[in-house]
Amino acid sequence: MNDSEMRAFATGFFDAIERGDIPAMQACFTPDAEIWHNTDELIVSPADTAKVLAGMVARISDPRYADRRINVFAGGFVQQHVLEGKRVHDGGAVRLPCAIICKVTDGRITRLDEYFDSAHVAEFRKYAQA
Repeated sequence: MNDSEMRAFATGFFDAIERGDIPAMQACFTPDAEIWHNTDELIVSPADTAKVLAGMVARISDPRYADRRINVFAGGFVQQHVLEGKRVHDGGAVRLPCAIICKVTDGRITRLDEYFDSAHVAEFRKYAQA
């Protein structure tokens, strides 16, 4: 992929999540892709990620990746953003700063490293099960 194709791929990936289109998001991964989170230091599968994002969509209304900054590199991209929305159960604001690094091979993500601000995640988790 050239730079503009990679940028379009990254945009499409996050647009799918914003829309709540979990199958489209999942199709961006290879079946054996590794997804790592800084908050728990676990590596999970695309299927596990689909479940987590389906839960996010159920708990956050009008999710939006604000302040998107995409930087492309050979074989992938980095996106920095702030996930914004409202908690479904009480309308409270959600704000989760994040950086995502993706390795892309043959038009699909083979590895995604997710870096959320742990303080913001802890605050969100207080209400996530409500």
